[in-house]
Amino acid sequence: MNPFPNHSEVLVSALSKKEVEQRLEKVTLDVNFLDYEERLQKGFQFNGKVEKESFRLSLVVNKPDSFLPLILGKIEATPKGCILFLQYRLFPSSAFFLGFWTVVTLTLAVFFGFVTQKPIYAGLSILACIGNYYFAWIYFKRKIKLSKGIFHEILNLKVMD
Repeated sequence: MNPFPNHSEVLVSALSKKEVEQRLEKVTLDVNFLDYEERLQKGFQFNGKVEKESFRLSLVVNKPDSFLPLILGKIEATPKGCILFLQYRLFPSSAFFLGFWTVVTLTLAVFFGFVTQKPIYAGLSILACIGNYYFAWIYFKRKIKLSKGIFHEILNLKVMD
């Protein structure tokens, strides 16, 4: 079980694997974040990479967002379309900081509870830990809902060549 906020889903599409890859490529920019001009390109809904059988995407945002999900996907062809296996998770840096502050607040709770015998401070530290984790889950779920909506909309687009 992953202790960090995550979500997974399986989508079945009547579109072929190739069509799904093409649709994702149309709305995904493989951006070099060091190139300022490239980052300013409009018309893309996702940053990331679309490869032959998998993809790694995140929503395009104008300002930093710690709770933006990283979408890891795998595409498998079927006789009547394809199956997409999606996993939404925190970016590694966000997961690191959530884990870091969880460890810090729990360490403070142990310190205040057992070393200094200050149960009120220990309780506040535990509340801070739980509050931080709850806040992360709530905002991550909100961002998942936004990402899922856009992703599902892309798969339902009519092909216009």
